[in-house]
Amino acid sequence: MHADNTHRPPALRPAEVHQPTPITPAAVVQPAPLAPVQPHGVPAVASVVLPDGRVVTGYAITPAQPAPVAHKPAVSHAAVNVALGGVGFLAVCGGLLLLTTFITALTALITQFIALAAVVFGGWIAVQVFSARGHGEGGTTVNIRKAVFKRNHFNG
Repeated sequence: MHADNTHRPPALRPAEVHQPTPITPAAVVQPAPLAPVQPHGVPAVASVVLPDGRVVTGYAITPAQPAPVAHKPAVSHAAVNVALGGVGFLAVCGGLLLLTTFITALTALITQFIALAAVVFGGWIAVQVFSARGHGEGGTTVNIRKAVFKRNHFNG
């Protein structure tokens, strides 16, 4: 008992009595076989001496064989995915480079068409202006007949 539980008397338990089970003579007794038969042979007994001098004896068992490992490829799937991703990225970058080159060339072509239109339209305007000055004094010529001007007012 512990020193702190000394104020109580120990509890008394009733004694347990175990009665043996009698063998009834009516039981059928099987005769023992003439020669003992082992199902697979007797395994070898092994004894091992421990470093402290004790001897441990027991049956030698075969170690459990691990399950066969599936064939592992030389290159992992993650490495293949990374490589394919890199190839795809390079293809996209090349496509984007070609796309930007195409857009730049198209912009230059449109700019040249606008400049050409400005030159042609400007030339047409210049021809109109300079050809009108060659016919007279310039401006619009209006022939007025029988018109009367009174105090800077035209009555026609």
